[in-house]
Amino acid sequence: MSATTEHRPAEGGVTMFTTSWCGYCRNLKRQMDREGISYREVNIEEVAGTADFVAEVNGGNQTVPTLLFSDGTTATNPSLAEVKSRL
Repeated sequence: MSATTEHRPAEGGVTMFTTSWCGYCRNLKRQMDREGISYREVNIEEVAGTADFVAEVNGGNQTVPTLLFSDGTTATNPSLAEVKSRL
């Protein structure tokens, strides 16, 4: 099973691929928490196959945060406004 299929959120949801050391991830999580936007967090250093998925959708780079939306699209290091508009 691919990371896209395994980690795709339900309609209206979002999965956030992160690392433990990523300041951009912490910032976006804090903003989303403040706005009441729920998300599923997946640490690419801990979950097999997810670093490969993130690299695949980011031109070979393991750039986080990468968000996966229920329609299968992704966004890399999006603003809170972009996340809200896509949900």
